[in-house]
Amino acid sequence: MALSHIKFENHKLILLDQRCLPMQEIYVSLSDHEQVAQAIENMVVRGAPAIGVAASFGLAIAAHNFSKNPKEKFFNLLSSAKEKLASTRPTAINLFWALNRMMDLAISGPDRSTDEIALELEKEAFAIWNEDVASCRSMGKYGARFVKDGAQILTHCNAGALATGGYGTALGVVRAAVEEGKKVHVYVDETRPFLQGARLTAYELMVDSIPVTLICDNMAGYLMNKKMIDLVLVGADRIAANGDTANKIGTYSVSILARENNVPFYVVAPLSTIDLKTSDGDQIPIEERKSEEVTDIFGKVRIAPKDVEVFNPAFDVTPASKITAIITEAGVAIPPYEETIKSLFQIKKNVQ
Repeated sequence: MALSHIKFENHKLILLDQRCLPMQEIYVSLSDHEQVAQAIENMVVRGAPAIGVAASFGLAIAAHNFSKNPKEKFFNLLSSAKEKLASTRPTAINLFWALNRMMDLAISGPDRSTDEIALELEKEAFAIWNEDVASCRSMGKYGARFVKDGAQILTHCNAGALATGGYGTALGVVRAAVEEGKKVHVYVDETRPFLQGARLTAYELMVDSIPVTLICDNMAGYLMNKKMIDLVLVGADRIAANGDTANKIGTYSVSILARENNVPFYVVAPLSTIDLKTSDGDQIPIEERKSEEVTDIFGKVRIAPKDVEVFNPAFDVTPASKITAIITEAGVAIPPYEETIKSLFQIKKNVQ
């Protein structure tokens, strides 16, 4: 996607406000870590890898802003900034992975000035960003072999450039297949209640001139039953050690429909999304969001009765048994996932 959704200039993080898409392309400039935390929590930026990138720059901004303090106070303030950023979205593991990587760098190595630490953290945030884009391109290459010429693909939510540092996970596979010369058609479900499919995925694909058709969430089974879908590609916000995968609410339902209709169901995510410390999906924390996202359309139009009770989990967990394969930057994991996931981590370690 040609449009740049993340920029970093003069110690400021500049983000394309994804809440305004596709009607308006508005950028917000963030000059402290609290603003970055608010942007993550309010979904100015969303998608597990993109959240990790944004949080990295948020901590780098904090280090710059705190660098004139004595070292002990500097580290206390930096630790508080990390906790603030970490408190924004509990499910997406990339957030914690990126913040831990940044903090480990801050406290490691020989004695350095606070200015030097701040500069190193800024460089590390850029490294995390660039590595994510490279990972997405690698995932695209590994995943493109599952996409046949003429394939009809179903996606859920947005797992494209907007959800990552760039290029995308699930949409990275689509882009890689198109770059190989394959013709594809993507069916995008709307993804209630935040409509990431309708607003963001359809937008990305149209920007790239990739054929796309928007459908309501409850149409997916009909399309599969009519043999109109060849494969499903989704992203992930956290993958447990056994392959159970947390992704946007509704993903589990799509996986059941895919299994019933013998449609391959692929999860596409970087290894940083895999949480080896979490044994299975039951251990993954599921974020619950405010009721207005369900009862109102972006706080502007009420579509439900006043005072109706609302349950709004942002994610669900798809059991590993419903997943055909997990596509990562180090290769493809297949059942039994406990073994193949570990082997992919070893492969990446050997390459590094």
